[in-house]
Amino acid sequence: MKKILIINGPNLNLLGRREPDIYGRLGFDAYLEQLRAIFPDCDIQYFQSNSEGALINKIHEAGFSLDGIVLNAGGYTHTSVALRDAIQAVDVPVIEVHISNVHAREEFRHKSLISAVCKGVIVGFGLDSYRLAIEGIRN
Repeated sequence: MKKILIINGPNLNLLGRREPDIYGRLGFDAYLEQLRAIFPDCDIQYFQSNSEGALINKIHEAGFSLDGIVLNAGGYTHTSVALRDAIQAVDVPVIEVHISNVHAREEFRHKSLISAVCKGVIVGFGLDSYRLAIEGIRN
């Protein structure tokens, strides 16, 4: 059984309520149930924090014992060298995901500091971006 950790960064605790035109109306807890039903052969764990340090600590904690991490770093994607260093320091593959197409949004969202140290990047497929990332880890 593959062990996969989904990590969501800042403001993603508000999914379903925050900017539903961009992020949709489904909260992540409900979507997580769907993912677990789609992938009964995977142990899908979940962590969310608005704190950069907590995200780094979780990557360090999980990054040597799981089969993969699906990471939506939110706004830290574009600002955090420390998060990049944490990803680079661990053994497990990390797949960067974004719900929206960040390249169709504000210019500052076009540059990711973490993409180069991730196994892959999935953007713009709504919450389905997470399913696609899990497929990438499973295969």
